Amino acid sequence: MSSPPSPVSPLVPSGRARGVNEPVRDSKYATRVLITVTAVALLVNYVETMVIPGVPIIQKDFSTTSTIASWITSAFLIVGSAVAPLFGKLGDAYGKKRMVLISLTFYTFGVGIAGFSPSIYFLLFSRAVQGVGFAIVPLSLAIITDTFPREKVAPAQGIISATFAIGAAAGLIVGSYVIQDLGWQYAFHSAFVLSIVLFAIVWRVIKRDTPGPKGKIDYTGAAILMSGVTLLLVYLTEGPSLGWLAPEEILFLVPGGVLTVFFFVFERGLVEPLIRLDLLRIRNVLVANLIGIVSGMLMFLVFFAVVYYAELPKPFGFGLGIISTGLTMAPATLAMLIVGPFAGRMVARQGPKPILFVSAGAMLIGLVLFIVNRGNTTDLTVDMIFALIGVVCTIIPIVNMISVSLPRQTIAVGLGINTMLRNLGGAIGPVVATVIMTTYTTPMIVDGHPVPGVMLPSAMAFNLIFEIGLVLTVLVIALAAASKNYTFRGPKNGAANQPASASA
Repeated sequence: MSSPPSPVSPLVPSGRARGVNEPVRDSKYATRVLITVTAVALLVNYVETMVIPGVPIIQKDFSTTSTIASWITSAFLIVGSAVAPLFGKLGDAYGKKRMVLISLTFYTFGVGIAGFSPSIYFLLFSRAVQGVGFAIVPLSLAIITDTFPREKVAPAQGIISATFAIGAAAGLIVGSYVIQDLGWQYAFHSAFVLSIVLFAIVWRVIKRDTPGPKGKIDYTGAAILMSGVTLLLVYLTEGPSLGWLAPEEILFLVPGGVLTVFFFVFERGLVEPLIRLDLLRIRNVLVANLIGIVSGMLMFLVFFAVVYYAELPKPFGFGLGIISTGLTMAPATLAMLIVGPFAGRMVARQGPKPILFVSAGAMLIGLVLFIVNRGNTTDLTVDMIFALIGVVCTIIPIVNMISVSLPRQTIAVGLGINTMLRNLGGAIGPVVATVIMTTYTTPMIVDGHPVPGVMLPSAMAFNLIFEIGLVLTVLVIALAAASKNYTFRGPKNGAANQPASASA
C-alpha cells in the first residue's frame, strides 16, 4: 500500500522551506510552541467546565427557566462547532497564528463581558461570542503539525489531547470553589485575565506562521454548513425538553437536515470549495471522521451518565456534590495526562490502527466495570480510569490520521471538520443518556416509603447506557479495522518525517 500523502513541510528557523526528510533543528522553539498552544487549550477546557457548577445559581439569579439556563453551555458548543471548519479554512489560507489570535480575541471579549451580564440573554450572547474561540483547539493542533516533524506530531498532539481532561477536572473542582466563595461572575473575570495573558504569550512565542495559497474563501458554503449544523445541534439540545416530534423541534430538524445535505451538493460545483470533497474519500480521513462522531457520542454518553450517577441521592447513586464528584474523577484525568503523550509516541512507532484497538479495549474494560463494579466511589474511580484512557487513546490517533493524510494547506480545515463532527456526536450522547434515564425509572424511597411524584433513574437505566456504550465501542473497532496503518522512521541519516510503512 502507498504511504499517506505528505503535506508541505513547515519552515525552519532560517525561514527557508524545509524538505520532507529534513528534521527540525530548533527543538527549543517547538517546545515553546507546544507549551503555548497546550496552555490555550487548557484554558478553554478549564473555563468551559468551570461554568457548569454555576448554571443553577445563574438560573436563580436571573429568575429564568432551566431550559433557558441550559443554553449557557449549549450556546458555546453550538457556535464553536459551527465556526471550526471556517476558521480552519481561514487558518490554512492566512496563517494559523493569525486565526488563533482572532479566535482568542473573540473569546477574551466574550468572557470579559460575561461577568457583567445584566440579563440572562446578554449572558447567552456573550457565551455565543466565546464559542468563536473554540476554533482555537483545531487550529492549535494544526500549528503542532506545522511545527514538529511528522514522527513527533502525534506525541505533541497527545499532550494537548490529555489536557482536555485535566482542564475539565480542574474547572469542575476550582470552579465550584470560585462560584461558591466569590460568585459565578468571577469564573468569567478570572478567565478574562488569563485570556489576556495567553494572547500576549501566543503573540510573542509563535513566530513562524505558515499561510497557504490565499485563493477564494467559500463564505456561502460556510454559511450553509454553519446554519445546518447549528439547527441540528439546537434540535438535539432542545429535544429532551420540547419533545422530539414537537412542532418547534421539526422546525429545527427539517431545515437543518436539508441545509446540511445541500451543503455537499453546493460544494461539488465550486472550483474553490470550503471542503474538498475528494479529500473525504481518503480512507483514513473518512475513518477518522466516522470514529470522531461515534467516539464523541460514546464519550459524552458515558461522562454524562457517570456524573449523574455519582450525584444521585443514596441508594440510587452516591449523593456526591460537584466538588466530590470532580475529586472522584481526578485520578482518571491524571491517568490521561500520563497516557496521552505515551499514546502519541506509540502512534508514531506502531501507527494509529493498533492504538485504536488498544483504546477500544480499554473502553470495553471500563464499560464492563461500570456494569458490574460500581458499588462505591473507589470502584467508580477505577472504572473511569479505564474509560478515560480509552477516550484519550481514541482522540490522538484520529487527529494524527487527519494531520498526516491531508495536504498541509488543508490540515486546519480538516481538523476543524473533525472537531465539529466530534462535537455533533458529543451532543447526541447526553440526549441518549437522558432519554434512557427518563424512560427507566424507579420511585425515590425515603424511610422505606416512596416519595409521591419523585422518580429517579433505575439501575437498569445505567446498565442500558453502558451496554449501548459497548455497542458503540464495537463499532469503533470495526471502523478502526478499515483504517490504513502507517509508521514513521526516526531521525537517522536525514530520514526524519519519512513514513516507514503503510498497510491496510
